[in-house]
Amino acid sequence: MAALWMAGWLAQMLVMVVAGREATREMNVFELMEIRLIIGFFLLLPLFYRNGGFASVATGRLPQHLARNLFHYAAQLGWFFALTLIPIAQVVAIEFTMPVWTAILAASFLGERITAWKAAAIILGMVGVVVIVRPATGEVNPGQLIALAAAAGFGVSMALVKSLTRTESAFAVIFWMIVVQAVAGFLPTLFAWTWPSAHVWFWVVVIAVCGTFSHYCLASAMRYADATIVVPMDFLRVPLTATVGWLLYAERLDIYTVLGAALILTGNLLNLKPNAPVPARAAS
Repeated sequence: MAALWMAGWLAQMLVMVVAGREATREMNVFELMEIRLIIGFFLLLPLFYRNGGFASVATGRLPQHLARNLFHYAAQLGWFFALTLIPIAQVVAIEFTMPVWTAILAASFLGERITAWKAAAIILGMVGVVVIVRPATGEVNPGQLIALAAAAGFGVSMALVKSLTRTESAFAVIFWMIVVQAVAGFLPTLFAWTWPSAHVWFWVVVIAVCGTFSHYCLASAMRYADATIVVPMDFLRVPLTATVGWLLYAERLDIYTVLGAALILTGNLLNLKPNAPVPARAAS
């Protein structure tokens, strides 16, 4: 069952990559995000009422919700923008450095311990990024830097989610995500608004549906199997995305992207290694 739910997650994430590439050919990224959020809000309304309405999303941690969602919103903008600048396989490979940033931030601000395995994961992730971006060549693509900044932003967002979920329900986190990000993007969208064509509306609706329900598939997979089983399945996104880029956009994979992605994914696997149990204190 976990594999089936992860197949749903992978399929929707692949579709969303293609939909994002197609929609941003004609549509401003701010506009794309705003319409996606509005559609996502209406998709969540049945769950909102089923969970008890406003009582289910009441919070005493609004500043943390604001901070988390401003970082997440900026990261999503960067992710969609990077899709227009570099091959989609590079965007997804660099995106997988997110656990590296999350581990660093969780250790810095949430008191989580950096184990030897986590340290090795961080080093491999950093080396993998350097291999993909190759700054020594002097030909760094701005899209690669934007994708890296987006991954770091996702890492900040994930660390803040870890903190929020200590007191907030998952539904409250999603609700405030949509509300805060829709408010944040309203004025830029109003300024940049152009009426989308029917062709682009189709892709925007696809992004909204996949962006909302893909996370439901991931959460459902987590109910049937441990993260150490589920997360490695997500690594299939890198070769699958590369295949989609090759078939649809004739994007070639160079050896540096393959090697860098392998290093990053190896680091992620090490990051999944469970911590050694803390020895019990001897009875006095």
